[in-house]
Amino acid sequence: MQDFLQQTLSGEAPRLRSGETAHLRWQWLYHGLLLMEPKAPVNQALVLSAGVHGNETAPVEILNQLITPLLRGEKPLQQRMLVVLGNPSALRAGKRYVTCDINRLFGGRWQQIDDGDEARRVLRLEQTLENFWQRGACDETLWHLDMHTALRGSYHPRFGVLPHNPRPWPDAFLHWLGAAGLEALVFHRSPGGTFTHFSCEHFGAASCTLELGQARPFGENDLSQFSAASQALAALLYGETLPEPAGRPRRYRVCQQITRLSEAFQLHMPDDTKNFTAFPQGALLAEDGETRYFVQQAREYVLFPNPHVALGLRAGLMLIEESEQTQALPL
Repeated sequence: MQDFLQQTLSGEAPRLRSGETAHLRWQWLYHGLLLMEPKAPVNQALVLSAGVHGNETAPVEILNQLITPLLRGEKPLQQRMLVVLGNPSALRAGKRYVTCDINRLFGGRWQQIDDGDEARRVLRLEQTLENFWQRGACDETLWHLDMHTALRGSYHPRFGVLPHNPRPWPDAFLHWLGAAGLEALVFHRSPGGTFTHFSCEHFGAASCTLELGQARPFGENDLSQFSAASQALAALLYGETLPEPAGRPRRYRVCQQITRLSEAFQLHMPDDTKNFTAFPQGALLAEDGETRYFVQQAREYVLFPNPHVALGLRAGLMLIEESEQTQALPL
């Protein structure tokens, strides 16, 4: 298989569905799903995903650039890896999703919507991840990196969102996130339907949603803006030197969620509000009939504000910075 991305976008199965190089064996599992296993023994396993949202193309191009030398036999592979292009139909259409945002449907939540291509895709992804994790040794280190780009500008252009996790995050994982150029880390406090939460909750994987810039169509991405993440991924995959982090990422925790409950929902923020914009205590953030959302802490920062989500979905998250948490939140 010469080009995994083009093969996926074609919608056709490759002529050869498996093969090997001097360093690894690969197997095409299904559209957008590729298993790669080193011939040498390893004790690490990685799920590397992109394209869960079909209009976020830069991470897809980065992922394809990273695996092409592996498929050509030009680079060694340091760990078992499952490569995932999450939503091929949305990638072909150039849309965030076709009917449903699949990054809200993991953990069995796909059963709550009408049967269709995207619900079935989530089921296939869940089953493929389960097979991949179970295929390895019991002492493997499990990581899942899901690469995205954001719909709007951000005061931290590159940041990571980590799912709710009752276990301590591995130091090596947090160090790698800093080396990948992330300026901020956001820690969820409750379960969710994201791909990374599914990996973390069901398999104990260290997982993170990487937001690496703004969404652009295929061919319009300046991939030089993603150099830190690309170098850190190359170090992870090929065994090259990991870049030193430029600094410790700032840390935020989710303190409340704004949910669009009805057609009456109003988000009291300008359309050009950037991620991590700060709001003072008492500010009215949104209202939905008799339900009102106010800033509850001394200062809160908005993430992913979007008044146009489907009913029942998140229209924004409010955050508190960890350095301010001891004063603003009970421990």
